[in-house]
Amino acid sequence: MKKLFEKYKEVITYVIFGVLTTVVNFVAFRACEIVLGNDLYLLSNIIAWAVAVAFAYITNKIWVFESKSFKPGVVLKEIGSFTAARLFSLAIEEGGLLLFVEVFGFGKFGMTVLGFTVTGQMISKIILAVVVVILNYFFSKYIIFRKKKGEENE
Repeated sequence: MKKLFEKYKEVITYVIFGVLTTVVNFVAFRACEIVLGNDLYLLSNIIAWAVAVAFAYITNKIWVFESKSFKPGVVLKEIGSFTAARLFSLAIEEGGLLLFVEVFGFGKFGMTVLGFTVTGQMISKIILAVVVVILNYFFSKYIIFRKKKGEENE
């Protein structure tokens, strides 16, 4: 069992921190929905994205991809590429939200689950989260925290 965990440690930790990042994102999104209202769902999404990206960078660097270097040059490069990749996935999420809410009419839906209001915007966000998590994994693994062959991340 331990060998299996070691073999898939990166994927397992990415999924765990991906779920936590998604929770941070959704909580921030819902808080913004409450404060700003449902009509400003795109702004709420951007604010939630910023909070989640900060959380995700730290957890991905330290625990998922185990990037050991805290040299300013390395950190600035990682933050720059991490933010650029996340901006790309934000554009996909914002476009998807606009499509689901405005074109497909998800904004008209809503329900209460266990005492919590789940808006059509949140339902759209849940659907898009799957796409975004997969995209972000590939960006992080193969571009941002990529270890060069035979070289440990200093």
